[in-house]
Formats: sequence, C-alpha cells, structure tokens
Amino acid sequence: MTELEVTGLLEQQQTVICASTGADSWPHVVPLWYVVRDSEVWVWTYAASQKVRNLERDPYATLLVEAGTVYAELRGVMLKVAAEIERDPELVSGLGMAVLERNSPAGELTREEAEVVVAQASKRVAIRFVEHSRTSWDHRKLAEI
Repeated sequence: MTELEVTGLLEQQQTVICASTGADSWPHVVPLWYVVRDSEVWVWTYAASQKVRNLERDPYATLLVEAGTVYAELRGVMLKVAAEIERDPELVSGLGMAVLERNSPAGELTREEAEVVVAQASKRVAIRFVEHSRTSWDHRKLAEI
C-alpha cells in the first residue's frame, strides 16, 4: 500500500491490535482504540494493565490494523514499533479525550464524559508507538496483477 493508502486505512479503522511480549515470553495480544498524531499511533490505557507492564519491560511491539470481510477485500498494515509510555496527566487526559471523541457516535464528548476522562487520567497512561518498519497489503489490488 502507498503511504496515502496506509494513512487512509489508519484514519478509517477504530481498533489496533497490539502484541507485546509477556514475562513468560508468550505474546500478549489486545485490541485498543487509538488515534493517529503526527503519523504515529497513540493509545490510552490503564497504567496497571498487563500490556503496560510488558511494554515497560520490553518496549518492542507489533501493531495490526486491518479491514475487509472477504478475501478479495482484505487489507491491512502491520507496524513494528517501540512504545514510549507517557504519564503526564495533562497529556494523558488530552489523549483520552481524543480517543473517546474519535470513537463517539456524536464525535464529541459530553461535559460529564470529559470530566470522567480527566478524573481517570491519574490511573492511565498514553502510549506513543514509534514506527521502525511496516508491512502492508491490499487484496483489492490482486485483480490488477
């Protein structure tokens, strides 16, 4: 996929699958809502979660965003990334608002929802995923070959 096509896919989809490495060396795979900032995937999650503990120990992860329901429509991007965990409450709450606004049917949060995000910021972190490499595919293009 071209850079523009990958950007479009990331803007269209809602969930990124994040694979980190557990303490027992087994992959730990979880879905997360995300936003893209400056061409980087960011997520908002609980600081005490297993994925955060994994990324604190080993910052390398693999992300997957995909779309399509039948083989001829499948497309996606796999990103090899290094996680940077941010704990600043202002940054964390701002990211939380952006993630929830992006996924809200109304496209914005109510005052009450925003207050909950701010209140939860002390229990959460923002994770910036710095891309090291990517692999992408688009089965819709197979007919062109």
